[in-house]
Amino acid sequence: MNYDLVIRGGLIVDGTGSEPFHGDVAIHDGRIAAMGRVEGHGTREIDATGRLVTPGFVDIHTHYDGQATWENRMVPSSNHGVTTVLMGNCGVGFAPCRPHQRDMLVKLMEGVEDIPEVVMVDGLPWNWETFPDYLDALDARTLDIDVAPQIPHSALRVYVMGERAARQEPPTADDLSAMRALVAEAITAGAFGVTTSRNMMHRTKAGELAPSLYSEADELKSLMDGLNDAGAGVFQIIPAPFSEAEGEFALLRALADHGRRPLSFTLLDAPSQPGAGWRHMLEGLEQARRDGLEIRGQVAPRPVGMFFGLDLSLHPFSAHPSYRAIAGRPLAERVAIMRDADFRRRLLAEQPEDSNPVTLTLIDAFHATHEWRDGPDYEPQRETRVSALAEAAGLSVADYAYDRLLEDDGRRLFYLPAANYSQGNLDAVREMLGHPDTVMALADGGAHYGLICDASFPTYFLQRWSRDARDAERIPLADAIAELTSRPAATVGMTDRGRLAPGLKADVNVIDFDALKLHVPTINYDLPAGGKRMHQAADGYVATILSGERTYEHGRPTGALPGRLVRRTAVAGRNGARRETAAALA
Repeated sequence: MNYDLVIRGGLIVDGTGSEPFHGDVAIHDGRIAAMGRVEGHGTREIDATGRLVTPGFVDIHTHYDGQATWENRMVPSSNHGVTTVLMGNCGVGFAPCRPHQRDMLVKLMEGVEDIPEVVMVDGLPWNWETFPDYLDALDARTLDIDVAPQIPHSALRVYVMGERAARQEPPTADDLSAMRALVAEAITAGAFGVTTSRNMMHRTKAGELAPSLYSEADELKSLMDGLNDAGAGVFQIIPAPFSEAEGEFALLRALADHGRRPLSFTLLDAPSQPGAGWRHMLEGLEQARRDGLEIRGQVAPRPVGMFFGLDLSLHPFSAHPSYRAIAGRPLAERVAIMRDADFRRRLLAEQPEDSNPVTLTLIDAFHATHEWRDGPDYEPQRETRVSALAEAAGLSVADYAYDRLLEDDGRRLFYLPAANYSQGNLDAVREMLGHPDTVMALADGGAHYGLICDASFPTYFLQRWSRDARDAERIPLADAIAELTSRPAATVGMTDRGRLAPGLKADVNVIDFDALKLHVPTINYDLPAGGKRMHQAADGYVATILSGERTYEHGRPTGALPGRLVRRTAVAGRNGARRETAAALA
């Protein structure tokens, strides 16, 4: 038999957690046609000798809701072996939305996910109002990655309650009924779930809280009821990181028990949470499993870190009045002005001013950042903090930071390891990753363009935890690939991908495992209206294949755009998410 593509002689890691084996993978009509020893020929062939052959990676925590409407390439995720993304997380998105509510959702996304307002105003086509309309708009798009939707709670709340949603007013019985019906409508149209957030850091740029944060348990249960009315879907939630873990997990459990639908939540070693809250969450997950509830913790594989720099969203002087007066100028002009001694004296005499307390808190945390020079360092030591280096130099943090920011023509980057690094190591991360009720996630691709660059999680995860880890902490390769493929796919009910097997969708990575390497992020002005975002290149991806077509070769796009909208109804049965999750994660 002849095939469209045959991948020859690689080490096949099929995504199930089974032992890897050497063999061939044949692809025909976008599906895997044969595996093992393939006798036929391919119209095109890839020699994978000495390479890994894996399923395409599935990322279940992204924010490509806007980018997928204005751009064909879902970078930076598609640079890291990701072939399917789940978007609409954290309760924020752009549908449903009435025309007069667009500005409200744009300002919310700007604050919560660090996407500049001008980018969204210029980029969003707004050729939808209802959530089914939004899916139809996505259906017309051609992409380098498959995108799967969820309905976001804040957008839903604004759609139903209008200005009352932003004024902290409680919903009426009619409001709850309407939200429940719209969730069911979205799931029936193809959404994979509903999402919400209780994180008090989720605010507009001006500091106003996201509408979902005003919700009480009865409102959250109404969203869960909408899933039940549709007979499908997953509930995704960010617990309140500043609250006691016991109370937050009790709410998660009550929601799961109320709806009997799968629920996933953000699980972090959060320094703001009293005690070792993450450990209590793990204990709660174990008890929930024993009680027959399907709850999964989404875990980041490294510190959830933020970058600071003159060409990024934040740096120690970004809220100083003198700097704000020049913030809109090109980087070279700003650097030249900041090198003026009089400007320096004036700026250093000022204090930061902002209506958003989160912005001020983040700026204040700059003293704990680490300067990146030669390469990525996600596990920095306390003695390399800016505050320690400033003290050693006999300077204040402000004076030291001012000089360092101007190096490399103002392109110097500083990294703040925040959550998951409270003890100065990744021991808690490894314990969370190894738990049977967690899944690796939280890469946040499509968001935080000028603050966070975590879409490289898949590359980092394979490199740090499977290839380079000490024996005692190493995650076996077969398990690591399953963590990137079949486990996240099963968590949200995708039954047609995440594994290599005849008949399944032909999403495949060919990887030079030894060559995997991350580079320091770069800043590109390639968004609508000239907006900027961080890119992070990676070595080691020989080929990425989506629906049988090569989308990337050696890290470069081929121009092929086989990616499409994925509707839940097309990849799972009516109760698919629940059934497949239990089967795959048992």
